[in-house]
Amino acid sequence: MSPPSGRSGSADPVTLEVVELIGAAVARYHREYDEAAARYALTGAQARLLALLTHRPLPMRELARRLRCEPSNVTGIVDRLQDRGLVERRPDPDDRRVKLAAATAEGRRTAERMRTALDFARAPLAELDPGERALLRDLLRRVLDTGQPENSGDRRD
Repeated sequence: MSPPSGRSGSADPVTLEVVELIGAAVARYHREYDEAAARYALTGAQARLLALLTHRPLPMRELARRLRCEPSNVTGIVDRLQDRGLVERRPDPDDRRVKLAAATAEGRRTAERMRTALDFARAPLAELDPGERALLRDLLRRVLDTGQPENSGDRRD
């Protein structure tokens, strides 16, 4: 069986190093994100869900898809956030059988405080000039095959 079109059977050393560096960056991001969430007495999953809701309410099934977990798990996460006054449930105006989860004003403030408290790569990125940061952003978008992130909160998960 031949490799897919445009791909060789083995990666060059630079590609392998880039893949390893991306993996290290992702691991560091998740570790620091969970630490930032803990400062607000949130689990990583709770913080990611709250970040997803800062832009607009979402159906429970969509939250489950974006968090890559079962809808029943999302119900528990939303329950705990609702108990803290960070999230509320609303009927979907287009289909009242569907429940939307929405961040409350306090939930949006908490998500914003957590996001600004996240130290991931702040110092290393500050060492890059604005043009280098823009180039890095554009290259990452290209690697991810997207012009814009689906939801800027998604990338903290």
